[in-house]
Amino acid sequence: MMPITIEFNVKKGDETFREDSVTLRTVEELFEYASPGGGCENMPDNLGEIQMIFVSPEHPNKLNPIADKRVNLQLGMVLFSGPLSTIMMVAQEIIDKVGRGELSNAFMSIIGAKS
Repeated sequence: MMPITIEFNVKKGDETFREDSVTLRTVEELFEYASPGGGCENMPDNLGEIQMIFVSPEHPNKLNPIADKRVNLQLGMVLFSGPLSTIMMVAQEIIDKVGRGELSNAFMSIIGAKS
């Protein structure tokens, strides 16, 4: 899988500023970061948006090109952007991990999964 770039943006009025950017190599690293003790709890409180950008695959899917179509999914203040197949896989893992309580309270709050 190609790298994932996570951009942490702060909104002040009508302007948005990039606070930080992190690159992860795999989806597994993303979920390690989002799990309790994984570092997600250390995000600044003044974040306005988090963008998770998944790079397109190195070799396009010629049999099913819709799998590589770029799409966006927004959960709370997190915007996921990348190939449809990747975003669907990540969304399914989020559903499973929230249901099993495997994600940090901070991550569940920012995706709107915590009441």
